Amino acid sequence: MTRRAASFRFLVALLLTILAAAAPLAADLAGRWEGRLEIAGVTLDFDVDLTEADGAWTGDISIPEQGAVDLPLTAITVADGRVGFMIDGVPGDPTFAGDAAADGASIAGVFSQGGAEGGFTMYRGPDRAAAAGARLDELEPVIEPALADFMVPGLAIGVVVDDQVVWAKGFGLRDVGNAKPVTPKTLMAIGSSTKAFTTFLLATLVDEGLMEWDAPVAGYLPGFDLYDEYASAHLTPRDMVTHRSGLPRHDLAWYGNNDLPRDEMVRRLRYFQPNKELRQTFQYNNMMFLTAGYLGGVLAGSTWEDAVRARIFTPLGMTASNFSVDDSQKSDDFALPYQEKDDAIEEMAFRRIDAIGPAGSINSNVEDMIRWLRVHLGGGVVDGKRIVGAATLTELHTPQMTLARMPEHAEFAPGAYAMGWFVDAYRGFTRVEHGGNIDGFSALVTLYPRDGVGVVALANKNATGLPELVTRTIADRVFDLEPKDWLGEALERRKLGLEAADAAEEKKETRRVPGTEPAHALDAYAGEYAHPGYGVLTIARDGDALAMRFNGIETPLAHWHYEVFKGGENPDDRTFEDMEIKFATNFRGVVASVAAPFEPMADDIVFARRPEARLSDPAYLARFAGAYVLGGDEISFAVQGDRLILSVPGQPSFTLVPDITGEFGLEGVSGYSVRFDEKDGAVTAVLNQPNGVFELEKK
Repeated sequence: MTRRAASFRFLVALLLTILAAAAPLAADLAGRWEGRLEIAGVTLDFDVDLTEADGAWTGDISIPEQGAVDLPLTAITVADGRVGFMIDGVPGDPTFAGDAAADGASIAGVFSQGGAEGGFTMYRGPDRAAAAGARLDELEPVIEPALADFMVPGLAIGVVVDDQVVWAKGFGLRDVGNAKPVTPKTLMAIGSSTKAFTTFLLATLVDEGLMEWDAPVAGYLPGFDLYDEYASAHLTPRDMVTHRSGLPRHDLAWYGNNDLPRDEMVRRLRYFQPNKELRQTFQYNNMMFLTAGYLGGVLAGSTWEDAVRARIFTPLGMTASNFSVDDSQKSDDFALPYQEKDDAIEEMAFRRIDAIGPAGSINSNVEDMIRWLRVHLGGGVVDGKRIVGAATLTELHTPQMTLARMPEHAEFAPGAYAMGWFVDAYRGFTRVEHGGNIDGFSALVTLYPRDGVGVVALANKNATGLPELVTRTIADRVFDLEPKDWLGEALERRKLGLEAADAAEEKKETRRVPGTEPAHALDAYAGEYAHPGYGVLTIARDGDALAMRFNGIETPLAHWHYEVFKGGENPDDRTFEDMEIKFATNFRGVVASVAAPFEPMADDIVFARRPEARLSDPAYLARFAGAYVLGGDEISFAVQGDRLILSVPGQPSFTLVPDITGEFGLEGVSGYSVRFDEKDGAVTAVLNQPNGVFELEKK
């Protein structure tokens, strides 16, 4: 190589180096910027967040002196060291256009609005992640006492800031009896935080053109039917995942029931009474999310579990997460569930909710859930890999249904429900969150998508508010706000609440009418009672009392007053403790039904008594088959399947239908019934007619 050629190559390399320094790479300009602008004699401080994913830019701006927080930016252009953007929705089209410095540490240029122009300069903000992590470390001495104050065995927390993990810690115990600590790997149930996974799954199907949010569900699931005819024809996936179906919760139809196939649970929706019109109001409903997940599995050509695993868990690397508490217990790091009872913490039984899975069955840990935070904060991208479309993800976070209630605290703006997420604002910062509660576990997943901040908090105690309180405290630290003593304030309310609950417990006996007795002997109430949507409720004699069994949950029953019985204590499952049920007697004097307030927002659920099972048993019915004689007339009974058929000369045949009285009615005929009596091996058929009672001897 000649000396001239070598010199030429050196000059080219030097020129490229200078050009690279003069024009920072576009991706290098992502992050937080703090600046000042001057226009028309006014000076304003501001901060800007810029985010890039797949070449697409998003961002927001806050101007504290004008009370503007996280206003969205539009028309963002970043190329060759030039930066431009507009503030969306503000009159006068406020526009920034500037050049980045050679070292990428500052951007300066022209700000214009409504024909006026001024200058602006903005500089790289401090490393928010490092600063947030340092402030969070100061919280550690606060959390351990909070566990004791709120009687929570263990808590796991993960925090992401600007796509960096700034906190992943465990506090307290996952197993109190064996003093095993909570770690970032400890598996816990996330309950209804699962719902966001179901909507994310549906979002991937929307991206692929396999589903539309606003197309009728009936078009995807042949035979889909609801109690209300209009809702059956018009309910959409968007309706299901925004809790606006018109149905109240009806949770006891599924709670504890893991024997019912998911498609059968969807089929039973037609028997659940609505209390509102379709899209009239927000009413939280797990059954709709069950159906949404079932739909997702059908459209994906698999089950909900397999579709979530293939489309979310595997791409995100959520290798520890699962769908059943049975699987969690196979791990070497899982938390036991606990509850508070009589001022003490006691271990609970794990609650399997596999059947209702899409509404709440996922179990996960902080390490996995951090990956879940990152895909939402990253616009659908994690580690450079797109999992869902950015616009589709934004729609999941977009308010759909107002909650029609004012927040309890001034720090919060009125909220709405998006799709699998609640949306509001905390101290001026847009917040997207969803909690989860299932026996022995409480969870909260929180996103501040415009600010690149996410928090997950998992606790192994039933229905505790500690994840929410700790998450608020973390937000104050991350955003460097004036702290509020959320924990201390809640602790005072907790003490008052416990005192009020104790006082109410002492007064519950005042609602009882004294001196009454059941209308029947206890054996008369025993039997099976059925509802087409809720299934079978069983009443049995239990010594000097009754016992109820529903969805595998056993509850002792004590007489309360008249035909009302009250649920007693079952230490293993308190679902029906203190619940009142009411029996009803028919005109024949037989206990015919039991009503239970299983859904407080709808009419009592009425379970009709089932005839004895043996009355549909072909082997038992066979003893009554044959010819019977009354005077000179002869009739016959024959077994056909699980029914008896009555044949009378000169008349059509009649199918006998078992009745709760132990007799058989004639299908399609009122006022007639047949009873069979057995004595000393002889069988007599007793035919009850409006004009008399006839006894027929078997030939």
